[in-house]
Amino acid sequence: QVQLVESGGGLVQAGGSLRLSCAASGRTFSSFVMGWFRQAPGKEREFVSAIAWSGAMTAYADSVKGRFTISRDNAKNTVYLQMNSLKTEDTAVYYCAADQTTRWNLPSNSHAYDYWGQGTQVTVSS
Repeated sequence: QVQLVESGGGLVQAGGSLRLSCAASGRTFSSFVMGWFRQAPGKEREFVSAIAWSGAMTAYADSVKGRFTISRDNAKNTVYLQMNSLKTEDTAVYYCAADQTTRWNLPSNSHAYDYWGQGTQVTVSS
């Protein structure tokens, strides 16, 4: 079993930055694809970013490309999402997810992920 705990959310003005962290339990974290998703009120959960087990490959939604950066530290069992140039439309609950299937792609479909954190709220004010 893997447990994921997100932190780092909060209230920030448009144009500001936040860094989300996701701490994972379990010895096999380093083999997982890790992803970030978000869900705004009244909307479906959407893909934000993903990173391969080694960190060598990353993927981003078009809406965040160039503004967000995903990274991981396998020694600390932690994945990060650095969010810069935040916009009001980035307001959402952000979820960390882990995909335990060995694969060579980075899935953007939430159904591919096996474990989920409880989410952290990010609110961007104008």
